[in-house]
Amino acid sequence: MPETHSRDDWLALADRMLAAARRYASPGHARVDVPGAEGDFGRAVDGLEGFARTFLLAGFRIAGERGRGLDELAEWYAAGLAAGTDPKAPDCERWPRLDEHGQAKVEAASIALILDLTRPWIWDRLTPSVQERVVDYLSPAVGDNTYPRINWVWFRLVVQTFLRSVGGPWSGTEMVEDLATHDSFRRADGWLADGESRAYDHYTGWALHLYPILWARMSGASDLADPRRDRDTADLDRFLQDAITLIGADGSPLIQGRSLTYRFAAAAPFWAGALAGVPSTTPGTLRHAADRIVHHFADHGAPDDDGLLTIGWHGPWRRLGQAYSGPGSPYWASKGMLGIALPADHPVWTAPAEPLPIEKGDVLRAVKAPGWLISGVRADGIVRVINHGTDHAVEGATTGDSPLYARIGYSTATFPILDESGWTDPLDQSVVLVDDSGRRSHRTGFRTLTVRVDGEVGVAGSTGAAHWNTPGPDQRDHGAGRPGQATDAGEITVFSLVRGPWEIRLARTERAGRLRMGGWPVTNDLHSHLTPLIVSANVRGAHEGEDVHRDAGPLAGGKTRVPWLEWQVAPGEWRAALVVLSRDPAPPRAAASIDHGWEVRATWPDGVTTRTPLTKE
Repeated sequence: MPETHSRDDWLALADRMLAAARRYASPGHARVDVPGAEGDFGRAVDGLEGFARTFLLAGFRIAGERGRGLDELAEWYAAGLAAGTDPKAPDCERWPRLDEHGQAKVEAASIALILDLTRPWIWDRLTPSVQERVVDYLSPAVGDNTYPRINWVWFRLVVQTFLRSVGGPWSGTEMVEDLATHDSFRRADGWLADGESRAYDHYTGWALHLYPILWARMSGASDLADPRRDRDTADLDRFLQDAITLIGADGSPLIQGRSLTYRFAAAAPFWAGALAGVPSTTPGTLRHAADRIVHHFADHGAPDDDGLLTIGWHGPWRRLGQAYSGPGSPYWASKGMLGIALPADHPVWTAPAEPLPIEKGDVLRAVKAPGWLISGVRADGIVRVINHGTDHAVEGATTGDSPLYARIGYSTATFPILDESGWTDPLDQSVVLVDDSGRRSHRTGFRTLTVRVDGEVGVAGSTGAAHWNTPGPDQRDHGAGRPGQATDAGEITVFSLVRGPWEIRLARTERAGRLRMGGWPVTNDLHSHLTPLIVSANVRGAHEGEDVHRDAGPLAGGKTRVPWLEWQVAPGEWRAALVVLSRDPAPPRAAASIDHGWEVRATWPDGVTTRTPLTKE
């Protein structure tokens, strides 16, 4: 039986986090000014974030106990609501309004959500004048068509749903419009894209699947929620069957996508599954998944010794934040604590814990929507994802690669290179063309060819017009690649064959040049092996090298190492390598050949021989 923490352990963690954050509150409790460098949006927004995001955690805590014994906590946040919405309050208290700063729209949704969830213990006890001020503060959401058509549609929808329930203004037309926009994000097998682009990341779980489940239980939602409840639950149920295979044996979530500083918010969809009563994943498995994620961070110093969350992963690392990240931003991690809103007698707390898929055996799974092969290896506890479908762009785009989205491989144990070169000159987990000046090409805009499992081999491939990218000035990092001037580099086709910890990566170009292939970026005791394979008689030898980056990622170790191979290629020639992330310093051996019908005969490091067609009609 896997070890798991008790609900009392979770409550103790929540109380520790809340006590630490409240030490940095303004006198009227409206702003929580978490220590750290001022964010791009300014101190007033930082303080609002600190209040609203810790209010999520406080609200879950209050709701789970039905308010018992938590009057002081409820009154503390009630005082902050009164001060923050008071237009006459001093600047150190008054919140930026929704029509003054866009980020206030995000925070307003957390406030509205918790006011509904804790209605008997906070909202109903506010004086009529404070209630009126809260309604006035939230009301600019109505009629505002500037909300981005991504996960932000839920911020407008949640706020209007609360306003509707308390007699405030609301628009049925806008609520239906926002639900329709959400439905446009639906992709295969329960996955949701964050907008029109191929944006697959943790927002799928901690926003796009979470909000429908919470919103449907709000007081003003039933007539709109009831007809769609079964479908939203079915989407979540199917998504969780993939999502649970993305957790490493050590509890680390997949290290991919923006806003990684939200850390254990990655546990939120599993609690949403418990709340919705999904049929395919048991309550004990859902709790264990959330428990492993949250305590992965708690056991590695997040929150820190003072009980605070900083921008970073385990410890502080400012570069992990995006342009919109301020010192209060990491408290969206509170979403991962949703389980404490469920009472002690809920099945998710009473059922015996059940192991993660990687704790039971190896995993090999093809996920169509994001174009991923998921390979979890029980022996080392690492989940590896081979990516031939996600780039936070659309097919045919010519922007630069985002290291958070466009790399060929991600894992639960490695960070993509996030220094400046990671954005401008892709190398780690990339296949690139190198020009005479040494610039490396980008792959964003590629087309997915296949993502499937053939017997014991995962197969994925993509092709696209590689391009060199000269980014424009004053780029703001919101996670996606940088726009700029693109120069055509020629088409590159890449296939990945995956078994266990091993990937045989094959690449060909339609233009002569220097083809470079980068391996896994590793720190500490991990090893990145990149071994050239001779797949045809006319292949010449590869030049081998290694790049070393300092302060390129937040994992301890000081430097990140990336091996690479480079060939001089002619049009249509295949090049191949065995790409391995391992705890073993000895490089494994393999062999592969490819015939004119694009069938690969591979002999893997364990001696198994397979035959795999790259394309499939």
